[in-house]
Amino acid sequence: MLQRFGFGYDSHTFGSKRPLVLGGISIEHESGLQGHSDADAVAHAVIDALLGATALGDIGQLFPDTDERWKGESSMDMLAEVRRRIADVNWSIVNVDVTVVTEVPKLAPYVGLMRESLAGVLKIPATAVSIKAKTNEKMDAVGQGRGLVVYAVASVGEA
Repeated sequence: MLQRFGFGYDSHTFGSKRPLVLGGISIEHESGLQGHSDADAVAHAVIDALLGATALGDIGQLFPDTDERWKGESSMDMLAEVRRRIADVNWSIVNVDVTVVTEVPKLAPYVGLMRESLAGVLKIPATAVSIKAKTNEKMDAVGQGRGLVVYAVASVGEA
């Protein structure tokens, strides 16, 4: 089976009055992330990893922040659209691996929920979704708690 891999990255600053959403799950925190959609950086990084693996563009091409249709929209809906596009070109999602870098909030209590949420939208088993939370050891803006960074790798195979 032909298999391909893609890499995704996203970052956002804290400061929004909306809830913090990561991987489709509301996370208890004093503020949400700044962004055009719901700013779910986990979903955004996974979207770009999947689009990279299938050479279908990037999140900014499909869901531009200049398009009012996506303002405040659920990033999980955007992820579902990407999954549909991937299936339309005869690829299947094999797995995704995500690393979230943030000092706050602590994500360990939410990792299982995020895995299940992403797996449900991607239509893959939760065992094919990995989410790891790391800190930046107090270095730079992320380490000072002003935002977070997410990295994702995805693999796809011929459907």
